[in-house]
Amino acid sequence: MTFHAAENRYETMPYRRIGRSGLKLPAVSLGLWHNFGDDKSFDVQREILRRAFDLGVTHFDLANNYGPPAGSAETNFGRHLKDDFAPYRDELIISTKAGYDMWPGPYGEWGSRKYLLASLDQSLNRMGLDYVDIFYSHRPDPETPMEETMGALDTAVRSGRALYAGISSYTPAQTLEAARILKEMGTPLLIHQPSYSMLNRWSENGEPNLYEVLDTVGAGSIAFSPLAQGMLTDRYLNGVPADSRAAKEHFLHEHDLTEDKMGRVRALNDIAASRGQSLAQMAIAWILRDQLKGSPVTSALVGASSVAQLENNVAAIKNVGFTDAELTAIDEFAVESEINRWAQK
Repeated sequence: MTFHAAENRYETMPYRRIGRSGLKLPAVSLGLWHNFGDDKSFDVQREILRRAFDLGVTHFDLANNYGPPAGSAETNFGRHLKDDFAPYRDELIISTKAGYDMWPGPYGEWGSRKYLLASLDQSLNRMGLDYVDIFYSHRPDPETPMEETMGALDTAVRSGRALYAGISSYTPAQTLEAARILKEMGTPLLIHQPSYSMLNRWSENGEPNLYEVLDTVGAGSIAFSPLAQGMLTDRYLNGVPADSRAAKEHFLHEHDLTEDKMGRVRALNDIAASRGQSLAQMAIAWILRDQLKGSPVTSALVGASSVAQLENNVAAIKNVGFTDAELTAIDEFAVESEINRWAQK
C-alpha cells in the first residue's frame, strides 16, 4: 500500500535548533542501531518508520556497521526510503557514521581519510542516496592525527556527500580540538553524539564539561542510549526476561543489573509514576530538560522494536519540565553506574 504521510505530522513534535546552526532536529529522533538488520521483520521496520514520521520524527540515525550483519540496516533503510519516503526526502534528516570495525584489513575501521570516505561512499550506495545530512566520525582514533580525520569530514561536506559534520564519543578536550580544526577548514562542527542517560553522566563531568564546550563552539548534541540500553525501562524491574538484551549479553550484561543499581532504578520508576510517566518517558524527558548546564541537548536518540514502544517513547515530549524538587529527588538515584561501553580506554 502506498504510504501517505499524516497531514498533522508537524503539529505536536517540538523541533530544536542545533547549536548556532540553521538546522533543527525533532526532540526525539529514531536510531536504527538494533532493530533494522536482517534479523528483524521488514514489515515491522516499515511500520515503525512510517509511524515515526507521522509523529513528527524527521531524523533517522544510522551507521555503517548497524545490522546485523553490518551494513544491513542501511540497506534495509534504503529500501524503505525508496518505497515510502522518496517523496519526503527533503523533510528528512538522515545521518550515518564510520569509525568502528566494518571490513577486514587495516583500512576497515578508525579514523583514516581512506576509511572514512570509502565508508561514506559505501553507505550512500547502500541507502541509494546522493548525500546524507550529517556524517559523523563515530569515535576518536588514538593513532590518526585529528587533522586527517577532520579533513575527511571536511571533504565529505565540500564534495556534497554530506551537508554537515559531526563527531561521537569525543572527550571535551578532543571536541574542542576537532571544532577548532574544522572551523579553520571552513566546515563548522554541527553536532556531537555522546552516550548519555541518568545512569551514564560522563558528559556532565570535567571543567569545562562536554556541554559547556559545545556551547562555546556553537555545536549541539544528540544523546544516544538515553534508556541505558534498557535499564531505564520497566523491563528489568522484576528480573531479567529470557528474551531481553541483558539475557542475550548484547551491550547490556546481566551482571550490570546489580541489586544496588536496580534499587535505584525502582526508585526512579516511583518518581516517574508520580509524574504520570513511564520510567522510559521520564528518562527521555530528563535528557531534554532545560536545566542542563551548558548547551542543551538538541535531541534524544531512541530505538524501537515495535510501534507501541516508539509511541511510548515519543510521548515523553508531553512533559519535559521538571521542578527543582523533582530534579533533586532524581539526582539521589541517578548517579554514574559504570555502564558506558563507549568510554575511551
